[in-house]
Amino acid sequence: MRKIFVSGIGTGIGKTLIAALLTEKLKADYWKPVQAGNLDDTDTDFVKRLVSNTQSVFHPEAYRLTAPMSPHAAAEIDGVEIRLEDFKIPETNNNLVIEGAGGLLVPLSNELLIIDLIKHINAEVVLVSQNYLGSINHTLLSAEALKSRNINVTGIVFNGETYPQGEQIILQRTGLRCLARVPQMNDISRESIKLLAEKLEL
Repeated sequence: MRKIFVSGIGTGIGKTLIAALLTEKLKADYWKPVQAGNLDDTDTDFVKRLVSNTQSVFHPEAYRLTAPMSPHAAAEIDGVEIRLEDFKIPETNNNLVIEGAGGLLVPLSNELLIIDLIKHINAEVVLVSQNYLGSINHTLLSAEALKSRNINVTGIVFNGETYPQGEQIILQRTGLRCLARVPQMNDISRESIKLLAEKLEL
């Protein structure tokens, strides 16, 4: 079983969209360990709407926090302590796509970061990058953080507007593979997800 953790170089750069593509491509199960806010329409709900294969199973979150903010702060508001030992990999014989919250160094508690969870569950990482001023720096820093902890990185997905010069230096400096370039999408549907999923190189 492959455990593929989808993380990003920041917040709001398309992790959930890429997680849907991976889930569709691999006909994998999907798991969002921590959902902070939007409990009436979660990331799991979003991915479920976009995946058309019948094999994927969508597993419940380990933590459902009410406030749309950093997990450590949202957990404090809800009177919850997030602990590594409470994260149990869902029972499945299928490949598993796991979606993080924000970037790699987002805190889950005063002691734990998202990257600690990745290490704990021994997952490989698909890193999602997006073009904006400062994104090269954020992507290289994210790759360095993963490398320093000996976490296997499957590759990078560039999401949104393309920037060839930026992508080139990121791939050159990190030595990572480009798994896909996902264009800016105005119409996100099961059909468009299925078409884009076929182009992913895993």
